[in-house]
Amino acid sequence: MLKPHSTDDSQSGRPAFPAGLAATVGTDAEMTPWERVRQRLHDEIGEEKFSSWFARMELDGLTSEAVHLSVPTRFLKSWIQENYLPRIRELFAEESGSSRRVDVAVRSAVARPVPLKATGRREVVSERSPEARPTAPAAPLATPAASASAPATVNAIASDMSSGSPLDPRLTFDTFMVGKSNSLAHAAARQVAEAASGANPVFNPLYLHASVGLGKTHLLQAVVWAAGQKGRRAIYLTAERFMYGFVAALKTHSAIAFKDALRTIDTLVIDDLQFLKGNNLQQEFCHTLNALLDSGRQVVVAADCVPAELEHLDERVRSRLAGGLVVELATLEEDLRLEILRARYQTLAEQHKGFTVPAPVLEFLARSVGQSGRDLDGALNKLLAFNQLTGEPVTLEMAENAIKDIIRPCDPKRVRVDDILRIVAKHYNVSRADLLSQRRTANVVKPRQVAMYLAKTLTLRSLPEIGRRFGGRDHTTVLHAVRKIDRLIATDRALADEVEVLKRAVQEA
Repeated sequence: MLKPHSTDDSQSGRPAFPAGLAATVGTDAEMTPWERVRQRLHDEIGEEKFSSWFARMELDGLTSEAVHLSVPTRFLKSWIQENYLPRIRELFAEESGSSRRVDVAVRSAVARPVPLKATGRREVVSERSPEARPTAPAAPLATPAASASAPATVNAIASDMSSGSPLDPRLTFDTFMVGKSNSLAHAAARQVAEAASGANPVFNPLYLHASVGLGKTHLLQAVVWAAGQKGRRAIYLTAERFMYGFVAALKTHSAIAFKDALRTIDTLVIDDLQFLKGNNLQQEFCHTLNALLDSGRQVVVAADCVPAELEHLDERVRSRLAGGLVVELATLEEDLRLEILRARYQTLAEQHKGFTVPAPVLEFLARSVGQSGRDLDGALNKLLAFNQLTGEPVTLEMAENAIKDIIRPCDPKRVRVDDILRIVAKHYNVSRADLLSQRRTANVVKPRQVAMYLAKTLTLRSLPEIGRRFGGRDHTTVLHAVRKIDRLIATDRALADEVEVLKRAVQEA
């Protein structure tokens, strides 16, 4: 759970930008056309994609005919040319008033040391002065550069993968708030991260799972920062970045460099594994996982469910992941929610003078709001908005009115999709495999739709998450099933009674 921060500049109304962009942001009159192009790109694609793909792009020169840009790797150059070059050309023409050709070049095929703000690692800009911002830990060590005799493309792919996905310098063990719900996950992650270089891993792989907003990404990035400070080569990759890297390596015939870049590191950290799709990608991940584990290197993985529920993954991968230490980050308990609220309120109070939240209001929020740190952020932000926009002081009565639409009436029992599948399959005399299959016979379709309906009404899972649990289906399929069962329940008394029986069975499981 991250201690509080601000992602908006309340004085200017502008959104916060990645560090590489924030350093140049001023008023529109002060900004150059190139800075305005970067700002508009950031607004269009969001912070994470901008940090991953554009934070390291630099303006090298400008003539009456051309804009000369540069990036550090051939992979970035190829990706930008294929996906965004026309849009950059349009934005530059709009901001400069003249149409120019846009050229993208590679600065160097070998990674070079650069300041944190130019690496593409994400840094959220707060309203505090630069001196007041958290000091970033030393960056984790990258994998060694390929030999000088290797082709430039091979070096470029290896160098780009070794940098990993963007890291947030605030996500360290020091800023993670520990409670009963996450103490085991925190202790395991810390032990893995602080192991001496060359030591045999104790928990390998370490697999963390939880719903959204409970601290998985925080712990994973903390592992990378701590491992780097111990002198170990560590890399953090989202499943999306892993997929992009593998596809780019295949396109440029540099798959060997891609594999070497991953298999020669000490600690591989993969986030959001539930998004890893495609047989070739899963096969490559399986080979990489096996190679690292067999050579005694540490692997840390996070997803939103236990390995057995990653139905779209190959059974060998699920088995290997389940063979390590599997730890859940549970829903935040009230004491931890209150601790998080106090810390985040303290930072908001420093940034917004006059914003005061009495202790009873914080206790009310801790009792009444949400299942995650993001829910708590939303509640505090709502109080801040009411206070600043209406001038009304924050009281218990005002808080009850302000957050009435997000108050959680009670703590629901944690229901697992796996239990729903098991109980529905038994009730309708079909197998779990039938429910997850692509079969569309009547004796399978109805139980599957009922199971999807129960998953939506009894769990906190989103439609896409439920779709992944049911054999990798699209969220629209889940939505159709939920709406259909909802309509049938209103007119078919027998089905309504049947669903109620199943609900009770699942809740009592």
